[in-house]
Amino acid sequence: MKMARVYAFVADGMEEVECLAVCDCLRRAKVDVKLVSIMGRKMVTGSHGFKIEADCLFEDIGDDADVLFLPGGLVGTNNLKAHRGLAEMLKAHAAAGKRLAAICAAPSVLGELGLVEGHRATCYPGFENQMKGADCRGDGVVTDRLISTGRGMGWAIDLGLELIRILVSENEAEKIRKAIQYER
Repeated sequence: MKMARVYAFVADGMEEVECLAVCDCLRRAKVDVKLVSIMGRKMVTGSHGFKIEADCLFEDIGDDADVLFLPGGLVGTNNLKAHRGLAEMLKAHAAAGKRLAAICAAPSVLGELGLVEGHRATCYPGFENQMKGADCRGDGVVTDRLISTGRGMGWAIDLGLELIRILVSENEAEKIRKAIQYER
């Protein structure tokens, strides 16, 4: 069986824990996760000043990911929204019937591109108006068809486990949940 691949797009101002908690869960499940910087340099600075080194630059990736993941953070989300190449990649990925995931403010990137129209979704409270055509829920994590969204940092592990359930198996998600002592 082919190992699933996830590209997590990192930018200055992202919420570090939202990104790393989701990616950590996925790597524990042996999912091939790459942190992809959209900043033109590998080192990014998160919203709380933590410096994180990406695995690669946006310019160096192809369209071979199973999931494109957007972590939140207001400044980070605005940086994601401003990147034209990323917008085109997200639209092409959705058009190809591939999975998208976003958390906190970042689902608004998908919303502004019209990718959540007609979907149930969640986002950080106050961003619902940027979720064009979505049925916004207050749930912590929502998966509707090929889009998974999380409400905020407090739901990052849940989103990671949800993606494991989808990409690997329910059994693997439960195994990881127990291993990390997560009892929500």
